[in-house]
Amino acid sequence: MEAVRYHGPNEALTFETVPIPTEADLSPDEVIVRVEASALCHTELHFADGTLNLGVKPITLGHEAVGVITAVGSDISPSRIGQRVINYYYVGCANCRWCNRGDEQLCPNLKAEHGFISDGGLAGYIRTPSRNAVVIPDSLEFVDAAPIGCGVTTAVHAAKLGRVDSTQDECALVYGCNGVGFGLVQLLKNVYGIKNVGVVARSEAKRKMAIELGADFAIDGTDASSVAAAVREKTGGGEGVDVLFECVGTRDTLDSCVGWVGALGRRGRLVLVGYHQGEDHEFRCHPIPMIVYEQTVVGSVGATLEDLKEAVKYVGEGKIRTVVDSTISLNEFQTGLDRIKSCDCVGKIVCLPCHGRR
Repeated sequence: MEAVRYHGPNEALTFETVPIPTEADLSPDEVIVRVEASALCHTELHFADGTLNLGVKPITLGHEAVGVITAVGSDISPSRIGQRVINYYYVGCANCRWCNRGDEQLCPNLKAEHGFISDGGLAGYIRTPSRNAVVIPDSLEFVDAAPIGCGVTTAVHAAKLGRVDSTQDECALVYGCNGVGFGLVQLLKNVYGIKNVGVVARSEAKRKMAIELGADFAIDGTDASSVAAAVREKTGGGEGVDVLFECVGTRDTLDSCVGWVGALGRRGRLVLVGYHQGEDHEFRCHPIPMIVYEQTVVGSVGATLEDLKEAVKYVGEGKIRTVVDSTISLNEFQTGLDRIKSCDCVGKIVCLPCHGRR
């Protein structure tokens, strides 16, 4: 089968032929999924430029894959064959306190992490534990389902860590809007019932899409130094927002969130989702405003298996819809990544393997 392969930091990603996993490769609790669609993520760019270097190479990238189960291990019912599924990309040790709490994304002894330290879904097939293969509704097209695997699940998880509370008449802001950002907007409006949700994005097309998806206001983020003042104009009495999801992770965007007149208000919660490489993009702030305003900063990484199940449910119910910019053949992956790098897409770019279909 063909796959997108990573060979180390600052090395070009390659398109190679690798062995198809077979039943002989399966552990008793595993299944093989024929990948029908796999979404590209900024994570692949982070691998290519060295931002992410987890010390494992070569591997197949991709962590947003959907498809059909074609084979099962000896402990799994053959009735699973033919099921349409989405893959949960963390495989915890099942023994640590984090796994016992259902937080596999924090497991210090991961058995696998598809597309990060083990082979992922930018390929024709993927081998995964049966419990990680979550059934998707028949009504959901593969292309539309693939972005759930990171774009929507990351939003679901981040919202929980942000302690979003619709009973307190809160204002929420999504800073940086594409895959995760579009998911957050809809989650905040349609699941949490937040009355005032704003977005910050440099792209006019992305701001328009965010409004279409339910955002109450959209701010041009081209000049990050003007964002905080613009956000405060949109909030009651210039207070700033109650919860802010930072999905960009550059020095200038982070700077605009905090401080005496930053976008984050009193007792505001800043949820860090995006990141960039290097000292130039370190998060730095003086503690005094944060202390006086009783603000909280929390990081959010990935999602839990339950988050994925919730995400599938929300999309299946129509509370969230994934936004797909375009579909491309898997061998065109680099073109897709180039468009992501240049911010030249509205929504996810989804790759189709040679046998993939909509």
